[in-house]
Amino acid sequence: MVCAAVSVLPVTATGAAEAQADIGADLHAGLAGTQWVVNAFFLTFAAFMASTGALADRVGRRRMFTGGLAVFAVSMLMAALAPDIGLVVAARALAGAGAAAATTGGSALLAHAFPGAAGRAKAFALYGTVLGLGLAFGPVLAGLLITTLGWRSLFAIPAFALLPSLLAAPLLNESRRPGGGPMDWGGAVTFTLGLGGFTLGVVEGPELGWGHPVVLAGLAGCVVLLAAFGVVERRHPAPLVDLSLLARPRFVAISAMPFLLAFGFLAPTIVLPPYLMATLGYTAQQAGLALMLLTGPTLIMPPLTGALARRLSQRSLLVATLLLVAAGTALLALVPGGAGPAALAGPLILIGTGFGISLAIMDGAAVSAVHASQAGMAAGLFNTVRITGEVIAISVLGALLSALTRANLTARYGTTAAAAATAHLLQGDMAGAVPAGADPTAFGRAATSGYTGALHAALWSLSALSLLGALAVGRMMRRPDAGPVAPGGDTRLPDDRAPALRGRPYGGVSGEEDIDGNA
Repeated sequence: MVCAAVSVLPVTATGAAEAQADIGADLHAGLAGTQWVVNAFFLTFAAFMASTGALADRVGRRRMFTGGLAVFAVSMLMAALAPDIGLVVAARALAGAGAAAATTGGSALLAHAFPGAAGRAKAFALYGTVLGLGLAFGPVLAGLLITTLGWRSLFAIPAFALLPSLLAAPLLNESRRPGGGPMDWGGAVTFTLGLGGFTLGVVEGPELGWGHPVVLAGLAGCVVLLAAFGVVERRHPAPLVDLSLLARPRFVAISAMPFLLAFGFLAPTIVLPPYLMATLGYTAQQAGLALMLLTGPTLIMPPLTGALARRLSQRSLLVATLLLVAAGTALLALVPGGAGPAALAGPLILIGTGFGISLAIMDGAAVSAVHASQAGMAAGLFNTVRITGEVIAISVLGALLSALTRANLTARYGTTAAAAATAHLLQGDMAGAVPAGADPTAFGRAATSGYTGALHAALWSLSALSLLGALAVGRMMRRPDAGPVAPGGDTRLPDDRAPALRGRPYGGVSGEEDIDGNA
């Protein structure tokens, strides 16, 4: 039931990018508004991941899982019925919080239901496979819904799809962790607001101007609040994040992987559909099908990598992941504007293959990089970095594309017309981007060239980031971690050939004893 419920999340998470043009046209919203439809979900998903995980241990994992599903379903219905863009964004933000609660509560329920190592490995392998299916086929399903039933169906149908899981939730056994210390509310609040300030500044920067007081306040608030978060975490007796783990080079290297891959894989899944819709005239459904070239390998590579992991080191596989992504993004930057799926296939498959390798090994590598007594905290920190990286990557890449596309069009059409055209283009709407009095054919060529140039510049940056990341990860993974012996005499040190398939794609699970109960 947990696997069935969480399979819905990737569809709505990434599918919103394909709906941007329809949402903007229907609700008369600009680029910043439609970008917030995507960003608001990932923002609260990241911000509430650690706090909902900690709360699930205290109030009950089944209660957190069920509550998260209910919040997600209700908020999706709110988005489907919303009469304006503000309510859609608010509903998506609420949905992100619900998704965080459902994934952390659900993964903790699975860990408790399968206490044995073999059973737990199989359960989380299935959990990861189901999420991979949602990620691979999500763009296609989203495109089909948007094209045939309209953008509101993208939010309404997943809400109704969760009803069986909600009705069956009382059949699950409740569990919670004893003790655990006081809840770290200060850490939860400072982290959430700090990440929100960053997202506000990056998303609104291209629209309002980087010197606008709102943008500056958001970015400055981010710096202050995240600094306060670090202070709070060091002083709290039961922090959300054990910052001492960052003193372990191997763990830092592994934790950097999802951050780097958020730029190399997830952000392109968000920005490519509008690009294909604008430059090639694709429908949302056609864009989703084209994106299968990127997401499809995530279904094939994890089991293949599981076999390779018995012969190759974690370091080799992680470095190979980033090199494949670097090569794929560089080749994608060489594809000319207006080129179809045949030209895109090779680069997208390379990127997807690299990401598929990472799915099989990253979570297990993160847990194996610390003492057994720190496994739960390590998983929590790792997944917080993962989702935070996704928020930052989507925000930064979207802002970069907006700024560069606008700059490419300004010289020919002027500042005002270029800004308006860019807003339509980045929503996938070429027809609406044509300035008044401009020749549509000539503008189409100029817009395709400008948009493609911006995308290529962004892709070269992503390739360089992945290449530098491969060098840094390879170097840090070679350095042995030194640390105190864990409580209870556990002297386990990181194993570079530790089992790869550990699961836990979205939620940390505590290794402490549980208390069973009925809530």
